[in-house]
Amino acid sequence: MARKISTVLILGLTLLLAGALAAQQKPEEIPDAPSATRPIPPPEPPSPRPGANEETTPDAPPPDNSGAGVTTGSKEMPRSAPDSASEKTEEKLPPPPMPPVKTVPAGSVPRDLETGNDLYTITVTKNLVLVPVTVKDSAGRLVGGLLPKDFSVLESGQKQTLEFFTSDAFALSAAVVFDTGMPDVGLKKVQETLSALQGAFSQFDEVGLYTYSSTVGRVADYSGVGKQLTVALNQVKGYSGANNGPPVTSGPLGPQGPYINGHPLDIPVQPVSTPPKVARVMNDAILLAARDLSKRDRARRKIIFVISDGREQGSTASYADTLKVLLTQNITVYAVGVESAAIPVYDRLQRIHLPKTGKLLGYSDILPKYVSATGGGRVYNELGQADIERAYARAIGDARNQYTLGYSPKKGIGGYRQIEVRVLRPEVKVYAKDGYYPLPTAR
Repeated sequence: MARKISTVLILGLTLLLAGALAAQQKPEEIPDAPSATRPIPPPEPPSPRPGANEETTPDAPPPDNSGAGVTTGSKEMPRSAPDSASEKTEEKLPPPPMPPVKTVPAGSVPRDLETGNDLYTITVTKNLVLVPVTVKDSAGRLVGGLLPKDFSVLESGQKQTLEFFTSDAFALSAAVVFDTGMPDVGLKKVQETLSALQGAFSQFDEVGLYTYSSTVGRVADYSGVGKQLTVALNQVKGYSGANNGPPVTSGPLGPQGPYINGHPLDIPVQPVSTPPKVARVMNDAILLAARDLSKRDRARRKIIFVISDGREQGSTASYADTLKVLLTQNITVYAVGVESAAIPVYDRLQRIHLPKTGKLLGYSDILPKYVSATGGGRVYNELGQADIERAYARAIGDARNQYTLGYSPKKGIGGYRQIEVRVLRPEVKVYAKDGYYPLPTAR
């Protein structure tokens, strides 16, 4: 009997434990199948972990549950992100308003309504006169180390205030003019020195070549010192000069036929033989070179380098007109005199002109006038080949290494203005242009 009672008690306790366990377990919820007429609700945000609000202060905003954390091992690290509220505020801010645009008809200059000033300003540059100056000592050497205080510039007798001064070397734009009308012997001597002439220029210079006798020819346009200049100089080496001696108009070697007892043979009328007209258009050649140089870069120093015996005859352009172009464009003439120009006594005799013989025989004193009036110093008169080569280096060196003075002249009546440059040093020679012609005012 007692065994039955214990069995019933064990069975009752077992049933009670099974009921308790069944009451604690909840049935698993099975989601409904998706419906075509009912939208799927969004997933509910996950509930915060227990104890997550323990570290949150009462005034702090609730944690951001929209972003996923970064899990490291078994711990979840919160992601650092900017404040979403501030981002939304910045995105909603409208762009700043555009300033008002003022438009005016073409060609008019309006005045600002608030300030009353012009909206546009036109800057006018003053006319700056540049004067290249060469200073040499009594031995003919260049004098360096001078300062602006050592120079004094007078225009029409009035002292000018220097606004620009430099002793730096300039790149050259050089027009080399060859006289091919001189005797062939002299021209051949010059042709042997052309390599030295090319070597006198630097790689920063540009050179153009011209020739003249009875007409003017442009051999090569302006280019750097290189292969193109070498080809042009080789072309000049192939030119021929004039025959030596005066033309023969009579005698056994003359153009007429044979004579017997003073009467022409087989020709009833004695022919009249006139010598061919000889022209040496130096003025025209210098004028063409000056016009071409006026189109080159103004930052370069512009020179005309003439190699000639100095004879001028038959030019269309006059000396005065050509000189005006040179002074207006700030071009300096340098020259090497060869042949008759290099003979001291003969050179002086050529400068003596008998009445009414200038147009027939020409002049030989015009080239020194160009050199002196433009500030080139003197003509380097040389006879030998080595002397001519040294003259190239001296003349081009003088052109490159000059002092450059600049001043703004006072407004006055247009026309020629005389310049005088003085150097406050004893026993020095100053070479500068005698004056200039101001350019017309731009409209």
